[in-house]
Amino acid sequence: MMKLGAFLRPFGHHIAAWRHPSTPDDAGNDFPHYVALAQTAERGLFDMLFVADTTGLLSTDRVSLSRISYVAWMEPITLMSALSTVTRHIGLACTSSTTYDHPYHLARRFGSLDIISGGRAAWNLITTANPDEALNFSNDPHPDKDARYRRAREFAQVVKGLWESWDDDAFIRDKAEGRFFDPEKLHFLNHNGDYFSVRGPLNVPRSRQGHPVMVQAGASDDGRDLAAETADVVFTAHQTIESAQAFYADLKQRVARFGRRPDDIKIMPGFFVTVGRSEQEAKDKFERVQQLIHPDVGLRLLSTFISYDLSAYPVDGPLPDIPESKVSATRRNLLQEIARRDNLTIRQLYTRIAGGRGHIQFAGTPVQVADELQRWFEGGAADGFNIMPPVLPGGLDDFVELVIPELQRRGLFRTAYEGTTLRENLGLPWPVPRREPVARARSAG
Repeated sequence: MMKLGAFLRPFGHHIAAWRHPSTPDDAGNDFPHYVALAQTAERGLFDMLFVADTTGLLSTDRVSLSRISYVAWMEPITLMSALSTVTRHIGLACTSSTTYDHPYHLARRFGSLDIISGGRAAWNLITTANPDEALNFSNDPHPDKDARYRRAREFAQVVKGLWESWDDDAFIRDKAEGRFFDPEKLHFLNHNGDYFSVRGPLNVPRSRQGHPVMVQAGASDDGRDLAAETADVVFTAHQTIESAQAFYADLKQRVARFGRRPDDIKIMPGFFVTVGRSEQEAKDKFERVQQLIHPDVGLRLLSTFISYDLSAYPVDGPLPDIPESKVSATRRNLLQEIARRDNLTIRQLYTRIAGGRGHIQFAGTPVQVADELQRWFEGGAADGFNIMPPVLPGGLDDFVELVIPELQRRGLFRTAYEGTTLRENLGLPWPVPRREPVARARSAG
């Protein structure tokens, strides 16, 4: 069965969604708005909600910032903990960075969310491409990409090790004998690496799904290796099915290097979709929000994505050659390829990405949308999709009301949740603790 994530941004994924008359005035801080979105996605039997995050603004230009909405929103772990109490089945995935966090803190927060939600938590691992985030944590410069990925790999190993501090049956709670847990089933990590020294154990037990699902989104060679080693779910961005097929085949092959099976990882490209009851209605909906893009915002968006300031170039001229950057290359290379291939001006390119930000954009009827999803799913390009509505709540309402029934009629999507945990619904294996290194650490502890 196809897997689906509901990728939520406060107003929707289009950069101008906040200006649309149907969106709430303060969606980023409107908890009832998020409750309604979560319950709509659960009614549509989505596998998970996903909320991205950053710990810094994407620009320090106050004038350009004043025209965008993605500047103030609720911290996602807090949000997901609250949403866990008003949902029952849907997974709760959110972002936290390995560059500006510590493994013990992160393992504890996500482990707690996993228990509160009954086994529905997921951690989206990022290494942080935005160099301005460094200014909020120290005076040190933002690490280059290679250093961030080395730290991320060790970070993920430590987090998983901490999540294995307790056996699944460690807590016997024998009141008569006065023993709360079996001491043989507590494991110290005693990790000493290049970046972290962590004794453990974690003071949060295992959850109903073992431990949180791991999500990753890197598309570079380093990112793919990290995903193949650590991820259960991979979010990815592609403009064409051919690109997605190549990524899918490559990543499924890489997992074998780490002793894993191809089906142990679910690949879910982003899919920015506008749904209408007719093709013209879908196109009109998309064009209506496109007309709300302010040029300053479009230029700033594109400059951020390619890590290069375009303000000195004519907006109706071609995209200049962008110098290499050690911060992030994958999205920059993708956008340069689109501009060259389709002979786009800077204005045309920022208009092209204002919704999907490099992900595929599609507008059509429920049948046309289902056709495209089926083509990718059955064509070896995806195990499912991270659905990106242009405007919220309307875009998600349209998908649940119109597209989900069409996918169900085709036998491509569930008609009921398979289990109570995110891992069960995604069809992922139970996370078996790696006991060899932990056993050595236990004797030392």
